[in-house]
Amino acid sequence: MRNSFCVVTPNYNMGDFLADTIESVLANIHPGDSYFIIDGGSTDNSVEIIRRYEDRLTGWVSEPDHGYADALAKGFERCENDYQCWINSGDVLLKGALDIARAELSNSGADMIFGDDLYVDEAGNVIRATNGHVSNLRNFMLYGGWTPLQDACYWRSDLYLKAGGIDAGLRYAADYDFFLRVSLVGKCKYVPTTFSAFRQHRGQTSIRGMNFYKLERERTRRNQLKTHGKSGLAGRLMAAYYWLVTRWRVRIQGAQRNAPAIKGLSAREISSYSISK
Repeated sequence: MRNSFCVVTPNYNMGDFLADTIESVLANIHPGDSYFIIDGGSTDNSVEIIRRYEDRLTGWVSEPDHGYADALAKGFERCENDYQCWINSGDVLLKGALDIARAELSNSGADMIFGDDLYVDEAGNVIRATNGHVSNLRNFMLYGGWTPLQDACYWRSDLYLKAGGIDAGLRYAADYDFFLRVSLVGKCKYVPTTFSAFRQHRGQTSIRGMNFYKLERERTRRNQLKTHGKSGLAGRLMAAYYWLVTRWRVRIQGAQRNAPAIKGLSAREISSYSISK
């Protein structure tokens, strides 16, 4: 089916939140879309939950892996659709998210779009709405270490291949690494839409291994700077500018639009709450 989506969910021992994620994705996909769940051999009730939905999934697997990047790589290897995204277990897509993403990718000429999301806590309470806008994704990532909101990113499948796909060998900053390479080879467009909700929880790789994430992200960034960055004084000025702007943005622009409208909604409720552009 033309303009179809492939959605991948990596999961490991996230049974407490997994059903919310699955139901939000199933509410968004249409005939011709595909949905894969790649479980890393969970020892909780994750497999039992997946089995409840398996007749509505394109496919799933539960086996030991080397982390979420390895799981993502396995999922996207199975993709035969036009567009791709991933939604981590615990996070949810808002109602109509894929329809908006599908239309934007089809009509805008962009290779990847990125937008806004919500932050929810472990209980599913909305903490804040976050604005994912930057004027130049390539420069913000390459010089400032900025990462777009992963759960609000959608791209063409041929861009995934062109960028080299997910690096399954990374343990912490595979999202930054992938989107940085995407920004270097593709046309990326910000879309002012709240697509999804990101759940903060204690088991998150990005929280549990924050220092390791920063080290892996910085190593990846410096490797790409050698090839794609400016040298000499121009490079130092670019680095200083984007470093300052990125830190200012993170510090000052945390809470963003739409927060009052959705504050207090649970994760299950916001998965059916549509926020228009």
